[in-house]
Amino acid sequence: MRSLGPLAATVCLATIAFASACGSSGEPAAAATGTSAAETASASSSTSGGSGGSGGSSAGKDPVPGVDAMVTAFDKTPVYFTGTDNKRIVDAPASFPATGAYSKIILHLSLDCPSGGCDPWDRLATLGVVTAKGASGDPDTVIEIERFITPYHVGATWDIDVTDLRPLLSGDLTLRGFIDTWVGPGSQYGGGWLLTAKFEMTGGIPAALPVAVMPVWTMRSAVYGDPAKPVAMSVPSQTLTLPAGTSSYALRSFITGHGQGNAGNCAEFCSKSHTLTVGTTAHAQKVWRTDCAKTAAPNQQGTYKYSRAGWCPGADVKPWILDITSDVAGGMATVAYDVEAYDNTCRPDAMSCAGCTLGSTCDYNGGNHTEPNYSVSTLLIAYR
Repeated sequence: MRSLGPLAATVCLATIAFASACGSSGEPAAAATGTSAAETASASSSTSGGSGGSGGSSAGKDPVPGVDAMVTAFDKTPVYFTGTDNKRIVDAPASFPATGAYSKIILHLSLDCPSGGCDPWDRLATLGVVTAKGASGDPDTVIEIERFITPYHVGATWDIDVTDLRPLLSGDLTLRGFIDTWVGPGSQYGGGWLLTAKFEMTGGIPAALPVAVMPVWTMRSAVYGDPAKPVAMSVPSQTLTLPAGTSSYALRSFITGHGQGNAGNCAEFCSKSHTLTVGTTAHAQKVWRTDCAKTAAPNQQGTYKYSRAGWCPGADVKPWILDITSDVAGGMATVAYDVEAYDNTCRPDAMSCAGCTLGSTCDYNGGNHTEPNYSVSTLLIAYR
């Protein structure tokens, strides 16, 4: 994922929620919203939209199947950036059934090309629920439902199982789409994207009934390989109180690596081990995709077939699902994140510049040399 030549000089705007201010290179940094008390409390709801409402799917009541529904949040909604018109973030109201259990919820997500053509580059994109509005210039709190990467210059369609997010997808909500595009109407590089997001809900009782969705970290960017910016500073450990009446728990994490030209060509093109520690138990996993040639949207241009750190151009990001039932105790869960040690010797303040993989200097240039980072978000899902 790289800047588009002349577009590297585009003015970078500080935006809310899924887009943060520019990094030191001038390239738009990955999203970074802070964890707050609102994060922990905002989504620990039942499918009735409250902490114990009707609908038969709260921790204390027998579940009742809901009525089949199709909920449309976005329908070919334009997402673009022209310099004077910033539509990289789009919000839309969506009304989900307030009661009832659902055996299957499928997110039908698609990207189409506007009249000016699709953005020719692979861009980080997300879909989330706005759970709290920021005050006095603070960012909104947004819980990430899905992460995906746009294809090179073609459309794409995905069907994604989000059944376990039913406690979050309840009642009247504001959904937010974000695509890190820097093109739009009138640009020689394309008109951006048309975003569609529909939720197909099938009433029924799932094998494991989710009753609460609790954010551990909303989407945030952790610089990688800079001793002055430790990962734990960007993604600090969190302790959550587990809902009463629940018996099993899982973490649902999106982790993707970005930035290139650094030592080892991190973080987009380097395979590293990531660790989620729950209580005293560490769970390690490589965040690396080797199936891009088979799973990404077909007929793309560019290097979409290359393996990458947790993503492929033109593919949905697969969440890391981790059963943590045996790791929690006393009604509490403490979760920490880390990634294997790495020193980026190709950075502006390196004592001795070395290891730059794409022929650049150690200065970040917004093109073939961008700061390595991991975009991380994690939810804790509690089941009855």
